[in-house]
Amino acid sequence: MSASGHGLHIETIATESIGRHPWKGPLTLAILCGGLTLTGFIMESARPDARAAALACYLAAYLAGGWHAAIEMWELMRKRVLDVHFLMLAVAVGAASIGHWWEGGVLLFLFSISGALEDLAQQRTERAIDSLFKEAPKQAVVIDPDGSERTVPVDTLKPGMTIAIRPGAVFPVDAQVIRGRSAADESNLTGESVPVEKDVGARVLAGTLNLWGRIDCRVISPANESSLAKIIRLIQEARESKAPTQRFTDRFGIGYTYSVLGICAAMFLVWWLGVGMPPDRAFYRTMTLLVVASPCALVLSIPSAVLAGIASAARRGILFRGGVALEKLAEIRRVALDKTGTLTTGQLRVAAIESTNGAGENELLAAAAALARHSHHPVSQALAREAASRGLDLPEANGFRSRVGYGLEGEIQDAPARLGSRALFDHAEWTGAFATPPPGMTEVFFDNGDRRGRLLLQDDIRTQSRPLVQRLARYGITVTMLTGDRPEAAELVARALGVHEVAAGLSPDEKVARIRAWVEAGERPAMVGDGVNDAPSLAAAHVGVAMGMRGADAALEQADVILMKDRLDRFSLAYELSRRARAIIRQNLAVSLGSVVVLVAAAFGGWIPLTVGVIGHEGSTLIVVLNSLRLLIARFDEDRFAAGEPTDAEQHR
Repeated sequence: MSASGHGLHIETIATESIGRHPWKGPLTLAILCGGLTLTGFIMESARPDARAAALACYLAAYLAGGWHAAIEMWELMRKRVLDVHFLMLAVAVGAASIGHWWEGGVLLFLFSISGALEDLAQQRTERAIDSLFKEAPKQAVVIDPDGSERTVPVDTLKPGMTIAIRPGAVFPVDAQVIRGRSAADESNLTGESVPVEKDVGARVLAGTLNLWGRIDCRVISPANESSLAKIIRLIQEARESKAPTQRFTDRFGIGYTYSVLGICAAMFLVWWLGVGMPPDRAFYRTMTLLVVASPCALVLSIPSAVLAGIASAARRGILFRGGVALEKLAEIRRVALDKTGTLTTGQLRVAAIESTNGAGENELLAAAAALARHSHHPVSQALAREAASRGLDLPEANGFRSRVGYGLEGEIQDAPARLGSRALFDHAEWTGAFATPPPGMTEVFFDNGDRRGRLLLQDDIRTQSRPLVQRLARYGITVTMLTGDRPEAAELVARALGVHEVAAGLSPDEKVARIRAWVEAGERPAMVGDGVNDAPSLAAAHVGVAMGMRGADAALEQADVILMKDRLDRFSLAYELSRRARAIIRQNLAVSLGSVVVLVAAAFGGWIPLTVGVIGHEGSTLIVVLNSLRLLIARFDEDRFAAGEPTDAEQHR
C-alpha cells in the first residue's frame, strides 16, 4: 500500500500477497526436498547397487531445497554481501563433496522448510495489519451547487466539495456531515466494534463504513491527507523502522558472518594439520561448526517480535511508529497527561453565550464558529458542532491564523476577528467584565467589532481515566497532569481521577520545559496529548502518545504512539504490550545466543554430528519465530476487562 502526493493508492496484502500465498512455493519445494532426500537415503541403505538412482534423488533434493536460498545468495553476492544463505549452501555442498549427501539434504530440507514457515509467520503478521483496512473507494458522488449529482474519481475531491454517501458505502475522504443522520463502522481504523453515531456536524473518516442512513458531507481534506492515508504512511514507517536492538544485530550480523567463515577455515587447518585428523573428517567437523555458528535465529529474533508486536497493537487500535517506539514505551516511569481531550472527553458542549454589545446568541455563535471551523482544537470543534446543530449560516472567514496556546485570528466581513483565551486579548478591559467561570467550565472570548462576548463550554471526564490512573500506579508509574487550564478546574479533575501531581496554567513552552527537566534529571517520561499545543511536548518526551486519529495533525506527526481509538485506557494496553514485546525480544536473544554457544561448544569438541547440529540450528530459529507470534494471540488486561473477566492485577489482590 502507498500514499503519494498525487493521490491515495492502496494495494493491500489481502488482495495481492495473500492471494498468491508466497509461502506455498517454498513450502512445496521444501517438502519435495525432504521426500527426495529420504528416498535417496532408503535406496542407498537398502540397495547398494542403486547408488546412481540414490545420487539422482539427492541431486534433485539439493536443487529443490537450495533453489530459493541460491536466489537470495546471488542477489546478496551481487551487492558483495555474504549472509546465512551462503553459509547453508556452502555446508550442503561441502557435505556432498565428502560423500555425506544425506546430511546435506537434511540441512537443506530443514533450512528451506524453516524459511517457508517464517514466510508464513511473516504473512500472518502482515495480514493482521492489512486486515485493518478495507479497500478504499475509487469514485465518489459529488453534489453540485445546483443540486445535481455526478460521479468523480476520489483523487479529484477537494476541501469544500459536497459528497453524498449512501447506506453501505465507504467514506472516500475525511468529511463533515452537513445533512442527514447515520452511524459509521470505524472498527478498521480504531479497533472499536461499536458503531459511532453520525449527526450534523460530526466528522467522518476515510475508509470507514456508512451503515444505514443517506448523509451529505462537506469534504475536509483530499484523499492523500485523509485519516486512512495517514495510517497507511505511519504503518509503512513502522515496518521500515528498526528497534535499537535490531540495529545492533544488523551491524553485528555482517561482521559475524565473516568471522564465522574465518574461524571455520582456521579450525579446519587446526584439526587437519595440527591434530592430524584425516582431511575428510576435519572437513566434516568444520561443516558442523559452520552450521551451528550461523546466526539465523539471532537475525530473526528481533524483527519477528517487532512486527508481531506492531500487528497485535494495530488490531487493538494502537499504532506504534516502528520498533523504536515499541521498545521505548516499556522504559517509562512517568506519564504526563494533558487535561482537555485526554483526561476529559474533549467533546465540549456550549453551556452559555454571553454578549457585551447586544449581539444575539446565534449571531455571536455563528461568527465564532466561522473562525473555529478552520481548527481541530476541541473548543473549536464544539463551537462548529453547536452552530451546525442550530442550523446557523456561517459568514466567510479569511486570513485564518493559529496562535498556539492562545487561540485563532482572522477576518470576518473585512473586520479583524479573534477567538481564544483572555491572554490572546492581553487581558483587555472588556474581558474583565466577565467573572471567572466556575470550576469545570472552559471560557473562550470572541471579538469581531460589532460582535463581542464570551462562550462557556463544559467538558466531561473520561470514564476510563480513573481506572487508567489506578492501573499505572500499580505499574509504579507516576502520573502528572500538565494543563494550560485554570488551577481550580485542573484540581477538580485531578481529585475526581486520583491524580496527585498537577501543574496548571502552563503555556506550551512551560510544558516543554517541565518535560525537559525530567529528561535532564534522568527520567524517561511519556507525554499523552491530542492538540496542536501538545505537539512540542510530544516531541520533547521520551515517548510521545497522541490521542485518537481525530487529533490534530501536528500532534500525530510528533507522536511515537497513536491511540487510534479515542480512549485513554488504550494507553495502559500499549504499555503492557510494549513490556510483553520487550520481554519476548530478550527471550529470543537468550534462545538464539544460548543455542549458538551450546552448539558451537559441542561442535568444537566433536560431540555432535552434522545432522544434530542442523536440527539444533533450525530448531532454535523456529522457536524464536513461534515465540514472537505469541504476541498475535496474547490476551492482555484490557482484553479481559472487555470480556468481563478478572484481570491479572485483580486475580493477585
